[in-house]
Amino acid sequence: MRNRFMGHNLCRGRRDRSPPRAAYSLVVDVEILGGRAGAPSGFQFVVIRRSMISGPCGSSGFRCCGRLRLVNAEELETIGDRITDRACGDEQIEAVLAWSRDAEVRVHQGEVEHYVDATSVGVGVRVVRHGRQGLSWTGLLDDDALSQCIDDARDNAEFGSHDEHVGLAEPDGVAVSEVDLYDPRIESVTAEQRISLAAELERILLAADDRMVGVESADYADSRSVMSIVTTTGIRRSSVESSAYLGTWALAAEDDDVTTGFGYSVGRSAELLDPGSAAAEAVERCVAAFGARKVAGGRATVILDPYVTSQFLGAVAELLSGEAAVRGRSPFARRLGEPVAAPSVTLYDDPLDPLAPTASDVDGEGLACRRVPLISGGSLEGFLHNAYTARVAGVVSTGSASRPTHRSGPGVGPRSLRLAPGDGDLSDVLGRVGEGILVREVSGMHSGVNPISGDLSVGIEGRIVRGGAPSQPIREMTIASTIPRMLLDVVDIGADLTRFPWESAGVTLAIADVTVSGT
Repeated sequence: MRNRFMGHNLCRGRRDRSPPRAAYSLVVDVEILGGRAGAPSGFQFVVIRRSMISGPCGSSGFRCCGRLRLVNAEELETIGDRITDRACGDEQIEAVLAWSRDAEVRVHQGEVEHYVDATSVGVGVRVVRHGRQGLSWTGLLDDDALSQCIDDARDNAEFGSHDEHVGLAEPDGVAVSEVDLYDPRIESVTAEQRISLAAELERILLAADDRMVGVESADYADSRSVMSIVTTTGIRRSSVESSAYLGTWALAAEDDDVTTGFGYSVGRSAELLDPGSAAAEAVERCVAAFGARKVAGGRATVILDPYVTSQFLGAVAELLSGEAAVRGRSPFARRLGEPVAAPSVTLYDDPLDPLAPTASDVDGEGLACRRVPLISGGSLEGFLHNAYTARVAGVVSTGSASRPTHRSGPGVGPRSLRLAPGDGDLSDVLGRVGEGILVREVSGMHSGVNPISGDLSVGIEGRIVRGGAPSQPIREMTIASTIPRMLLDVVDIGADLTRFPWESAGVTLAIADVTVSGT
């Protein structure tokens, strides 16, 4: 129900490439620091054990000999029942219970620079009383702690603002689809395997080209999680997920020209990761950027590669959030049924795609995830809604409630946003467009977008396109437009659907008449 994949730091600025820490960070059982990655079978390490979970072995805290054991959805749902059974009168109670185990490895210059294996458990409680809601959470699952958590949520509700639309989600009759989100092989992945994969990625990358001079990081991460939601409105659902990620940022040099590039591989378990493809992608991006410079600006057709398109769609998703729409903070508010994009544009969220790293079968309020059409043939068909925004808008929830952790209330967001594919791959689209600018990396996609007006101004790197083929590399340039204008100016869409370890997939996308600033 939350993005368990660790690769979303590929979207971040270059100064923040560390793998994210587990969202459920209440417990850290084992931390391994130092050691040789070149020979993982004999590496040396320091083990640090600490825990914030108390309770005897076999108690509801799942504490056993210093490590939280693997729990199943039924156990979490049973605790959820104990919480919701304490509802008084007409109040509503929602229990969100989460268990996870997350491992992270970083290798640098053949050394294990960072290793953490963390197991966590916790519960969040939301109480709705008389049009007000309160939230509280705890990492202790004994009866006293749960009672205190419920009382705290009730107290917090007393201070909440009154809102007639506040309330928990209710069963809507949509059945949960069977989506394979868990690979049991994740349970047998060893520390040696994790370190070996990260070390192999670094080794392959540095051996691929003489111009590869360093690796900023070679990271491996995996996770397995169980999240259950139980409510007094009749929801009792769980989601079990696993994920594994391998990624790198690399450095290349030719004369005085230094470039960077990234590569990654994702899957539901370590056996599905491919260090070779991750290394090859990083090398290709580094080498392709040699000789990049500023060129004259003007108005041009920009061709976004799938990586950049996925980030662009992430910005589009914010404007198609029901939360933004009901607050009047989206340029698409009150435009249902109107043309908002080129006729070739069909945009939808497909959380049930089993190949999507961020797929989910249940949303953050316990409703079944489903395919959500947003733009069809250029016309605005709908918004992403959770239960609250749907009530305000007078529609039904689209099963799009997001909830990063048990400690937060429900938000709104996509799981696997994508464009309906067009024809061909990147080279085919370039051939059809003929002249323009190929954008392969952007900076400031979030800070450079006004979430209310949709105005966009971001830095870009890429290549000039001449005669339907990439030519001069460029960097330190800017494109400016608005998201609504760019959607209307789409002139070509590729069929090269590429899934990324975040909530939007990408295809090659050509957009005409964009302002480009350079020298």
